[in-house]
Amino acid sequence: MSPASLDKSAFRFPSQERGVYLNHCGISPLYPGAAAAALAWDETHAALGVGVFRKLGDPTNAVRRAAATLLGVPAEDLSFLRNTAEGLSMVANGLPLQPGDQIVSYIHEYPSNHYPWRLQEARGAQLALLPDRDVGSGLPAERPRGFALEDLETLLRSGRVRAVALSHVQFTSGFTADLAAIGRLCHEHGAWLIVDAAQSLGVLPLRPLECGVDAVAASGWKWLLGPIGTGLLYTSPRLRAALRCTMAGADLMQQGDQYLDHTWRPHTDGRFFEYSTGHMAAAAALAACLNDLHLRAGIEQIAAETARLRELLIAGLDSTRFRRANLPGANGPILSWLVPEPEAVARRAAEAGVTVTVRGGYLRTAPHFYQTDEEIRLGIEVLNRAAAIG
Repeated sequence: MSPASLDKSAFRFPSQERGVYLNHCGISPLYPGAAAAALAWDETHAALGVGVFRKLGDPTNAVRRAAATLLGVPAEDLSFLRNTAEGLSMVANGLPLQPGDQIVSYIHEYPSNHYPWRLQEARGAQLALLPDRDVGSGLPAERPRGFALEDLETLLRSGRVRAVALSHVQFTSGFTADLAAIGRLCHEHGAWLIVDAAQSLGVLPLRPLECGVDAVAASGWKWLLGPIGTGLLYTSPRLRAALRCTMAGADLMQQGDQYLDHTWRPHTDGRFFEYSTGHMAAAAALAACLNDLHLRAGIEQIAAETARLRELLIAGLDSTRFRRANLPGANGPILSWLVPEPEAVARRAAEAGVTVTVRGGYLRTAPHFYQTDEEIRLGIEVLNRAAAIG
């Protein structure tokens, strides 16, 4: 299926009747099929109580299978969680760190991929932050830009780095990391590679096995178009074998509902992180998103079509007022712009029905594959008008 052959009528969202939504890097509109799946779960639960599992099955199994297909990994390596921070926290807290060990991250990371690593300083570990670099963009130093592989390699050569924790796509500038190159460096120097994919999973192809990634954490309500309060975590068997358990409950144990058997036998697959009962209606909803949207359309087709919509924005926005953060490397899903008074532009655009966001001083536009050319053209018209005022 090519981008041109995508039948977008199969992917209509109610938000499309209300305006132009260019904030998929923030909180996305919920896929209507996901809302229907959650409602079906709740109504069956109301009617049957525990019988909902006999009738509808365990939706976390469906989430794991669908997410595994999207990532090209075994389903047993997936976990259904509440958000990105939960997954990264359990990985960070579980790593076997010793005093003096280093964790490398980027100075402008999103908080969910910063604070879990800061906590490890209580164990004597050190958080080493990659400095912000121009990386050939020509952007001003007061704005987040990206990081250089050379700085990462210098730190790795110290022999003290145990983990590298980076976002696939930076939430401010849209800088997209070369995960394959980073994975090779981490492998050469014996460091775990932990990736925050909140800004890429569901819009860019991501293959952990091909890139040497040991863990991928992402939230469900951005590019996956799912419910707020859902998340996914991929972990390699090698990483899980090295982690200590930091959260425990009945669902952690292999003995299941034999609750008086207190033998310590935790699951060794992705259920190692699903320590207690999850939100089943939300799991059913996220499974619907993955199956109905991402697996049906295909992630390569989604990436290509979303890139085409971004090109429409680039061509249409007034270049005298919108300066693109044109960073080298992969074509990431976030278009970040330097524009005078970005908060005011975003406010005026919202008043005219176009939703964008401002982060790190950039105005961000983030279309998704299901949107039409007409929507993008309307968004361009509104944004150009909003930027021309004042």
